Amino acid sequence: MRTNRVLVIGAGVGGLSTAIGLAAHGCEVIVLERATAPGGKLRQVLIGGQGIDAGPTVLTMRWVLEELFAEGGARLDDWLTLRPVETLARHAWSDGQRLDLFADTRRSAEAIGEFAGGAEAQRFRAFCARAEAIYRTLENSFLRAPRPTPWSLAQAAGWRGLPDLWRIAPFVSMWRSLGRYFHDPRLRQLFGRYATYCGSSPFRSPAVLMLVAHVEQQGVWIVDGGMVRIAETLAALAARLGASIRCDAGVAEIIVRDGRACGVQLDNGERIEADAVVSNVDVAAIGEGLFGEASRAAVRRLPSSARSLSALTWNMLAECRDFPLVRHNVFFSDDYASEFSDIFQQRRLPVTPTVYVCAQDRGDADEVTPSGSERLFCLVNAPATGDGGPFTPLEIDRCQTQSFALLQRCGMTLTPTQAPVLTTPAEFNALFPATGGALYGPASHGWRASFLRPGSRSRLPGLYLSGGSTHPGPGAPMAALSGRLAAASVLADLSSTRRSVPVATAGGMSTR
Repeated sequence: MRTNRVLVIGAGVGGLSTAIGLAAHGCEVIVLERATAPGGKLRQVLIGGQGIDAGPTVLTMRWVLEELFAEGGARLDDWLTLRPVETLARHAWSDGQRLDLFADTRRSAEAIGEFAGGAEAQRFRAFCARAEAIYRTLENSFLRAPRPTPWSLAQAAGWRGLPDLWRIAPFVSMWRSLGRYFHDPRLRQLFGRYATYCGSSPFRSPAVLMLVAHVEQQGVWIVDGGMVRIAETLAALAARLGASIRCDAGVAEIIVRDGRACGVQLDNGERIEADAVVSNVDVAAIGEGLFGEASRAAVRRLPSSARSLSALTWNMLAECRDFPLVRHNVFFSDDYASEFSDIFQQRRLPVTPTVYVCAQDRGDADEVTPSGSERLFCLVNAPATGDGGPFTPLEIDRCQTQSFALLQRCGMTLTPTQAPVLTTPAEFNALFPATGGALYGPASHGWRASFLRPGSRSRLPGLYLSGGSTHPGPGAPMAALSGRLAAASVLADLSSTRRSVPVATAGGMSTR
């Protein structure tokens, strides 16, 4: 009897996770990737023969990968070398003040006490307790759920859990809620930055995003060989399970017959039939008709005003002096409110940007400073307007000047030893079409935003969705969760529509 064939469009983390879940249960899986290698947003830039991560730089929620590898009959530690960091990030302001946060909350509280006083340290402990409570409330009822709604959250919580659900403050902005915990504006700014992990503004995001603080305190890991190794190992595991991964294979159209997705046509004209299709591209590409008119209505069309952050990024080899960089460093804007007003309201590059610097040859604070040039990834938040008029060279130069001037005011002298590689929203839009360069799907603005992300089942039968623009959200671990949810949905639907299907019926994902 023929095995069910499933096509996966896109070899990002979500697509590869879907492939692993399906192949592990007996499906014939073909992954189609238009780029020359798997990875999606997990990509590297080569400068001077050295690979520099040019996408996500932080790995959290290790348990997601552990469960995924276990589903594929493997152990994560046999495939990837992960090293935990003790210093989560070093934060700096232009007045010369610095603050380190640590995986050990006790050390963070002590550092905050020295930085802003004992009362703020006490409030930090209360903030951590609230962040953990939010996470515990939502891990199973939201993150692992296939398509959560306010009603399903209330059902999952039950009568006894409703007070906990209410205390996550869904109708209160993150910025306002942080004001209850931190009186020092620098600390409010620091913890407000967690909203940007979802591509959003802390002034418009719900307080629920405070759970990101707990996610980081569970652990942050460095991946030996760079973040791109995650994609490489997922692709290798999928291949070992029998999945076929075809690169340089762009999809021109999703074939729809009798009201159901039943295959794809490639850019070269080749047609491939299938029992189901999983799209791991940004859902905006479907809504804009990039895969044909027949599939356009499979998702809700996202207005450009609802897009998440894009970025200006610089990959470089540079010599750094006078500032003790660690792996992750944040140099804060002197006017945080205007930064997000510029991006989300004025739709322009920020006049006073915050700058993130990932020093990829460094680890924790006590490690030796690299001699000579080191690999750096620098990022400034930007509006997702890359499919409109691109920013002019003058606008980009002005933002670059402001960004590197901030580093100088914070005490760091940065001297590139080779020409940096700049990526703008227009170039991100070229990499991820129909997004305007948005890197996180829709922004998480307002209490309804998280429920508006599409789930794994689209409106078109036979077409499923995964990736950072779908539920449960952006970032490598979330994309992996979305891939597992998509695989479970495909398996469940295939097993319910055929009497004899050589796959197991998925019953959801196991909890820890």
